[in-house]
Amino acid sequence: MGAQIIDGKKIAELVRAELKLRAEKLIQSGIKPGLAVIIVGDNAASGIYVRNKVKACSEVGIYSEVHSFPSSAQQSEVLNCIQSLNENPHIHGILVQLPLPSHFENNRVITSIAVEKDVDGFHLYNVGALVTGNTIFSPCTPYGVVVMLERNHIPIEGQHAVVIGRSNIVGKPMALMLLERGATVTICTSKTRDLHEFTKNADILVVATGKPRMITAEMVKPGAVVIDVGINRLPDGKLCGDVDYESVKNIAGYITPVPGGVGPMTITMLLCNTILAAERAQANIKNR
Repeated sequence: MGAQIIDGKKIAELVRAELKLRAEKLIQSGIKPGLAVIIVGDNAASGIYVRNKVKACSEVGIYSEVHSFPSSAQQSEVLNCIQSLNENPHIHGILVQLPLPSHFENNRVITSIAVEKDVDGFHLYNVGALVTGNTIFSPCTPYGVVVMLERNHIPIEGQHAVVIGRSNIVGKPMALMLLERGATVTICTSKTRDLHEFTKNADILVVATGKPRMITAEMVKPGAVVIDVGINRLPDGKLCGDVDYESVKNIAGYITPVPGGVGPMTITMLLCNTILAAERAQANIKNR
């Protein structure tokens, strides 16, 4: 019997329907949720991501605006733009599309965003607060993974979760979020010796390495939950994940496909964080 497919697209649609209702409630109270996206340069993939985010905002009732800068732009220009958006009461979320050109300091740009508008969850405050479980906005991709598990009624507490990947965007926050929910967490990388010794003991296996099909069936515990965060384009133009889907789906209990798994959830959780930011702004107005 094959694995049950965790349909990220379907879950995203359900969550977005709920977010649309929350947005409508805010609008009725006089607050239109607003997201500003900053993009520097002409990276084709970044351009597609930004267009998808703008489209998603429109579908759930979030106002969005895009601030585009050429790759030759100075960091000070972008910082000035962020400062202006920080002070704009109609903008509740600010997102800087990564990667930035090499002459930019990523941390300085990200930390210039007001904490209460950091809907990507990349500000050092929000990243650090994951350690204590008090973050305002969780990073969108690991947040999406947690929601996928919860919506499929997959228990986290007491499970052994293995996270492969140590990026600040996925791997590290994913491990902290699973730990906060009561899992026993092991963090590995693509360079971990005898990696299969760790993966075969995982009840929940989250893979985010950027290495196509590196996780094969013999590396997976029968019945495990396998979450594939990777998305890779092969020489023939097809997309695949970091998991060898065709072989692993015969071993796992649950598995996410690529595409159509984690991907749709990332933008959905960005929308969720933006609406949460607007709700927090509304609460602050009421409390004045």
